[in-house]
Amino acid sequence: MIVRPTIRSTRRAVAIAAVGAGIVACGRGGGTGLPADGLLPLGTWGGDSAGMIVGDTATHLHVGCTYGDVSGRIVIGADGRFDVPGSYLLRAYPIAVGPTVPARFVGRVTGRTAVVTVTVNDTIDRRVVVRGPVTVRLGDAPVLGPCPICRRPVVTRRR
Repeated sequence: MIVRPTIRSTRRAVAIAAVGAGIVACGRGGGTGLPADGLLPLGTWGGDSAGMIVGDTATHLHVGCTYGDVSGRIVIGADGRFDVPGSYLLRAYPIAVGPTVPARFVGRVTGRTAVVTVTVNDTIDRRVVVRGPVTVRLGDAPVLGPCPICRRPVVTRRR
């Protein structure tokens, strides 16, 4: 007995294959919502007293009236976490007073939301300053009060 596929069974097989491909293409980590390329998604992330701009060459984070930069794209681990070095300006508003100082940007991404804490080694005042944790969401506008957010990330150094 020869079984010939019907139009209905062929359409069903194509639909099942398309759904399976869509599930695989949606990301890694078993449905965690993490990007398939393992990098922090490009765009503006906003939150209460925080804003983050992720570009091709750098990430720029505002926490209140302070800000910092990370050179290059931030790699996210399979669990959604990241921990990267950067630089930070603690005295940024109303007039930026430098220099920038070393900092660590630590966070976790879950879907379109990131929680970030910055630990700043203030070599000027010889103390450690912690900014955050702050919660930012991809596509939301930053709410920073009187402090303006920059329009694009600044490259601090090449890796």
